Amino acid sequence: MPQPKIILITGTSSGFGLLAAARFASQGHKVIATMRNLEKQSGLFNEVSRRGGEVDVRQLDVTDKASIQKTIKDVAQKYGYIDVLINNAGYGIGGAFEDLTDEEIRQQMETNFFGVQNVTRAVIPLMRQRKSGKIINISSVAGFSTSPCFGAYNVSKWALEAFSESLRYELKFFGIDVLLIEPGTYKTKVFFENARYAKDFDNPQSPYYPISQHLKKKVMNYVNDCYNDPEEIAILAEKLIHTKNPPFRNVPDIESQIMYIFRKFLPFRLYSWFVRRALFSDLKFPGSL
Repeated sequence: MPQPKIILITGTSSGFGLLAAARFASQGHKVIATMRNLEKQSGLFNEVSRRGGEVDVRQLDVTDKASIQKTIKDVAQKYGYIDVLINNAGYGIGGAFEDLTDEEIRQQMETNFFGVQNVTRAVIPLMRQRKSGKIINISSVAGFSTSPCFGAYNVSKWALEAFSESLRYELKFFGIDVLLIEPGTYKTKVFFENARYAKDFDNPQSPYYPISQHLKKKVMNYVNDCYNDPEEIAILAEKLIHTKNPPFRNVPDIESQIMYIFRKFLPFRLYSWFVRRALFSDLKFPGSL
């Protein structure tokens, strides 16, 4: 039986974070489950109660440095150190660039990119002094392959990928491993009650209206037909935690693995043709795309 670890996870009110927190707690790990809004903790507690174990729930907003400092200070005083940090908090906003406001794009970056940096910066000293630790950043296939009307989300994840790769080199000197998980499509709340759209996403006067509505329908049809189990991400994170020398990039689902291979080896002209063909072959739109 592996030695129980102290694991801090952000964004545990739903989705991958909730499942990972519940899974690790059921295995006897000491889980610090953080979330921005503590009023949404009931789902986590219900899942933990079903599986068994305990979680230490803390309020933490990844965009609020005071919130982060307080939580990490309290955790350090109670536990002394952190073995694993899982940066999971984030969201995606849909919308063409011209339909998005400057503030919407900045908020996307504040959470998905700067939020990861904020929490990581606070946790690194606790790992560095012990010359041990793992930082697992939950990225996305959107971190290596772009899509129309997901530009803001793509930018946040591409930035996260570059940051993670650079940080990995720096922290290796201190025995700290930095890893990426790049999930594809999983049926979680991010596509439903947690979905966010650009200010003019549903504006019929927008020149992008036919495109955005077409893509929204196509994406939701795909999501509703998707049977990837979100628990796979928690299982993968568990594997990475217990593996001595895990790979840096980890793509869990077969569709995304194929996409990763195509993106890596196909000429961009051919790859982009496949993307446009898959997304727009049935779109009735004046002019050519």
